[in-house]
Amino acid sequence: MITVPLDKMHEACGVVAVYSEDGAAPLVHRALFELQHRGQEAAGIASAGHDGALHVEKGQGLIAKGLPYHRIENMPGTRAVGHCRYSTVGLEQNVQPFVANTPYGRLALAHNGNLKNADALRDRLEAEGSLVATSLDTELLVHLIARSQAPDFPAALRYMADAAIGAYSLTMLCNGTLYALRDPNGLRPLVLGEMKGGWVIASETCALDVLHAEYVREIGAGELVSIGPEGVTSEQLLPRAAPAPCVFELVYFSRPNSNVFGQSVNGARIRMGMELAIADAAAGTKPADIVIPVPDSGVPAAIGYSRQSGILYEKAILRSHYVGRTFILPDQDSRTSQIELKLSVIKDAVRGKRVVLVDDSIVRGNTSRQIVQMVREAGAAEVAMRVASPPLAWPCYLGIDTPSRDELVINRAGSVERVANMIGVDDLRYLSIEGLRRATGNGDFCMACMTGKYPV
Repeated sequence: MITVPLDKMHEACGVVAVYSEDGAAPLVHRALFELQHRGQEAAGIASAGHDGALHVEKGQGLIAKGLPYHRIENMPGTRAVGHCRYSTVGLEQNVQPFVANTPYGRLALAHNGNLKNADALRDRLEAEGSLVATSLDTELLVHLIARSQAPDFPAALRYMADAAIGAYSLTMLCNGTLYALRDPNGLRPLVLGEMKGGWVIASETCALDVLHAEYVREIGAGELVSIGPEGVTSEQLLPRAAPAPCVFELVYFSRPNSNVFGQSVNGARIRMGMELAIADAAAGTKPADIVIPVPDSGVPAAIGYSRQSGILYEKAILRSHYVGRTFILPDQDSRTSQIELKLSVIKDAVRGKRVVLVDDSIVRGNTSRQIVQMVREAGAAEVAMRVASPPLAWPCYLGIDTPSRDELVINRAGSVERVANMIGVDDLRYLSIEGLRRATGNGDFCMACMTGKYPV
């Protein structure tokens, strides 16, 4: 049974590529563990041996279970790509990297992102005679590459990009060379690192750290990077479009110990919490007694709120590390019991206190309501909530698994005040769009899930 948290959005994938004279596949495997938060339903690795043949291992579930080390340690080759995936339909052929024969050689392609025009592309390709075997957008990219009739692989990628509309950060292994390509808007992250005897490309810098690789730079929007024995080469393969990196990488998706889009994820989240405290002070909000993060993603913002407001930070909600992610269970009572197993409140810390809960986001509101109830039952005198992002009112079509508009709590409720009533808090404040911009350095981010203004 696939398991998902009830009240969070999900990044679709994590990708990695390694060139190492000491052997690439075990290093890709190690890096994927650092990207496990980006995809927890399936993983795969493809490596190129000295004979040029591709060797592929895939599995469903968490990496430790679906892709154990004993299956990876003897994979040959100095080049490898890897992928971890959030959502599958339970079919082995939907696990990446996607592997196929092409006119440019045997290709393994790992994709982080989503194509907005996937349905139209699938219809077109099938009408032209392509046999599409999976539900993956990734397969459509491979079909476009293979059918391009371009003179070389970079030109085939250019043809692919002309047809594909949406988000893609790709790592690829073709005919013995590693490639990485980012879409023209730079929607999903991708970074380059250098390590002893090799190179690594990954979705986040935390994957570089575990390989003791030095961060070199972010791969640019529309940039194609190639890695082989001669080193790293780069070209601006696609014209840059208006920059639109996904702000939710900084709000929630990326690991706090990563640097994404040129800034510290942890630092950005601390500033989000500080902005919330500044807004409370400006509104004359009565100070609380303690600030409590909703574990674990609310921790940095709660630290920022505490620092700015001077209110005591108290880690009074504990998350069990021995209970799996919240299951899709058959009824509300079962789901509530699962959350109670996963989270617990330190009663002595909250009894009689005015509490401010800090979380990164609210999606459907189910988990928020249950956490608020647990804090009240532990004896809190008042419970307020501060959310370190603006209300999520729009679905994402660009690499995030989001509910429909009607499922999002801000749309069901119709106002912030009604959301507060639905989740049972005495007071609710979201971070403003302006506050989020300040916290993230006033960058040109995609905020479509908050504004409805999509870059493509």
